[in-house]
Amino acid sequence: MAEEWIKVKIADLFDVVVKVFKELGVPEEDAGIIADVLIAADRRGISSHGVARLRRYVNGIKQGVMMAKTEITYVKETPVSLVVDGGGGMGQVVAYRTMEKCIKKARENFICLATIRNSNHYGIAGYYSMMALKEGLIGISMTNAAPLVIPTFGKDAVLGTNPISVAVPAKEERPYVLDMATSTVPRGKLEVYNRMGKKIPLMWATDENGIPTDDPARVLKNLLERRGGGLLPLGGAEELTGGHKGYGLALLVDIFSGVFSSGAWGTDVYGKKGQPANVCHFLGAISPEAFVGLEEISSNMDNIIRMLKNAPKAPGKDRIYIHGEKEFEKEEENTEEVPLYYKVYQDIKEICSDLGLEFKL
Repeated sequence: MAEEWIKVKIADLFDVVVKVFKELGVPEEDAGIIADVLIAADRRGISSHGVARLRRYVNGIKQGVMMAKTEITYVKETPVSLVVDGGGGMGQVVAYRTMEKCIKKARENFICLATIRNSNHYGIAGYYSMMALKEGLIGISMTNAAPLVIPTFGKDAVLGTNPISVAVPAKEERPYVLDMATSTVPRGKLEVYNRMGKKIPLMWATDENGIPTDDPARVLKNLLERRGGGLLPLGGAEELTGGHKGYGLALLVDIFSGVFSSGAWGTDVYGKKGQPANVCHFLGAISPEAFVGLEEISSNMDNIIRMLKNAPKAPGKDRIYIHGEKEFEKEEENTEEVPLYYKVYQDIKEICSDLGLEFKL
């Protein structure tokens, strides 16, 4: 319902979020980075990863599993690569600073790939791939996550929802921005169905015995208590529907992020309660000049995008979307204000009250 959403000014929301993090000991510049990443998600219509996550970071800092002051160590560095240790700091800051360095190296040497260990949840993967777009580069962003996803033919959650984002510049069309989880749905989708008292499709998740279930409450409880079962990879439970492909993509992200950095992967991510999460990321920036150049690639992108958009439509459909297009349109709607679900609004208000901060939204 419309009344469940409250529109707030982006500038005011940014100030409130920055004040919250500063009060918790986060340096002002870092607080600004985190606030920008969170609000970018809300602006793009990805409210599950926006300021609704503020409580998660507040609790993480208070519990000592997220370091308010992010200390980044470059474990290994070459002209075209980085191995980074995030020191248990804020994931947004670790990823932002690393992507800045990747972009600089890519402009000098055509490419830079970075693998990162000992970080935390970094928000939407697309934020960092789109950082490269602003410099006329191709961006790559991946991260592993808490074990919520079952491997094909498995019974228990072993892998994260492990998103992948790739951004490629276009000339006149909007850029291509893939930003997707490698599970059939994220956990947040189950939470929505549970609140509404609706059953979920059987290809979304399994119960503690590894049997597909339509009960979202059961799945959420099992995930919370690590009793077995969990979300299914893209394609569902069986090879017949392509589940092994989603499983392969999730594993790929864990390899590039966790294995290549000698960080954590699988069940070791968020492995011990009260200990740092050791989330791992993989970031990259590639110069189009390594290939046929920005001018030609961006023109080619326009052509392939137009080919798809002008393709024949299925009955009852009047539009074919390009990845990122819906989010760009939503972002253009939300230039001055963003809608917050009323419970999120109240939660931010409570956080400010708990910290003794003035709440102005």
